[in-house]
Amino acid sequence: MASVLIVDDEELIRWSVGQSLQDAGYQVMEAATARETLERVNTGQDICVILLDLKLPDSSDLGLLRRLRILAPRCRIILMTAHGSIETLDEALRAGAFRAVGKPFDMDDMIGLVNEAIAA
Repeated sequence: MASVLIVDDEELIRWSVGQSLQDAGYQVMEAATARETLERVNTGQDICVILLDLKLPDSSDLGLLRRLRILAPRCRIILMTAHGSIETLDEALRAGAFRAVGKPFDMDDMIGLVNEAIAA
C-alpha cells in the first residue's frame, strides 16, 4: 500500500484529503508544520507522495520543498497553495515539485495526481 503524507496546517483539509485518499486505498500520514514534516521524513518511513501546503506556521516559502527534495529524492511532492502566484507555482516546479495545484482543488483531480505521481 503506497503512503501519502499530507502537510497542511488546516486540520479540516488534512482530514478530508486523508479520508478520500484512504478510500482510494492509500496509507495516509499527516503533519501540520514543517518541523513535523521533517520528523516524518527522517523516520525512514517509505513515503511515496507528499502533498505539501506552501504556507505553514513555520515555513512560508519553497525552502521546505527544496529541503524535502534533498532528504527524500525519490518521493514525489505535490505543492498545494491558496496563496501562490503563477510565478510561485512555476518556481515550485523548477525546484522539484512533481505538480503544483491551487486551492481549492477537486478531490477527484487530486486523487488522479497522486495516482500519476505513484506511477511516475
